[in-house]
Amino acid sequence: MGAIGDVEGLPAGSETVITIGTFDGVHRGHQAVLARLRERGREAGLRSVMVTFEPHPLEVVNPAAARPLLTVGEEKLEVLAESGIDYCVVMPFTPALARYSADQFIALLRERLHLREMVSGYDNGFGRGREGDVEAVRAIGLRRGFPVEVVPPTTTDDGRPISSTSIRRAVAGGDLRSAAEGLGRPYSVCGTVVRGEQRGRTLGYPTLNLPLPGPRKLLPPEGVYAVRVQTPDGPFGGMLNLGPRPTFGDARVLLEAHLLDATGAWYGAHVRIEFVSRLRDVRKFDGADALVAQLRRDEEQARRALTLP
Repeated sequence: MGAIGDVEGLPAGSETVITIGTFDGVHRGHQAVLARLRERGREAGLRSVMVTFEPHPLEVVNPAAARPLLTVGEEKLEVLAESGIDYCVVMPFTPALARYSADQFIALLRERLHLREMVSGYDNGFGRGREGDVEAVRAIGLRRGFPVEVVPPTTTDDGRPISSTSIRRAVAGGDLRSAAEGLGRPYSVCGTVVRGEQRGRTLGYPTLNLPLPGPRKLLPPEGVYAVRVQTPDGPFGGMLNLGPRPTFGDARVLLEAHLLDATGAWYGAHVRIEFVSRLRDVRKFDGADALVAQLRRDEEQARRALTLP
């Protein structure tokens, strides 16, 4: 996938099939839209282009209503890189852009990206006040002479349409199974490994430490989790403490993962922590020995959740 955020990277004169949206989470419904975008581009001999925005439009038009996001920054781009589309254009969302009508925005895309066709999710909306819903875009397409294909909803096993809103609700409630079903992959957080206080090492459970992501990133509830950690040396199972360390009087909220069956230090490395299962709440123990006994039980549970020997 080329030209992330760089309209100039599109080869001169290229005609395009475009989809537009925030695509928070790049969940299974989004993936269906992107798959059809890719297919349609190949069928029609057009460049497939996804147009998205940074920051999220709500952060500009209604900051009080802006909610934490499932994917932020590079997280979204990492998932999109696997979609097979040709280009992703990240447009800065500004107050000026927020005033564009849907028709004006499409005119901009026709001028700058040579839009010839559109692929849309069934519930998409863009332009001033999200006026550019499916019916409005179809009408614009008829008037301006380009086809609009609408991709139907992707549903869960019980028939509910998959949405970013329902996945956010699942993550916030610690329902990682439902979140993974909607996303098509485990919910995750990315970061660069930093040096901790080495306390885990003295307990026999050395940890890989990540700084907390910014407030735009949604995290599951505080607790101890079975996780899978993608590192430069490959994936490892592990267990993660998300929250404070009350046994040691430390009220800071931290991300600390102990990798199972792995040794080494990854300071400065970029890693992705995938949440698999919530094991328990964060609790205060009567000293280090009681904590270590609990960590051994956590390890047994984590291995079962990860199906590790």
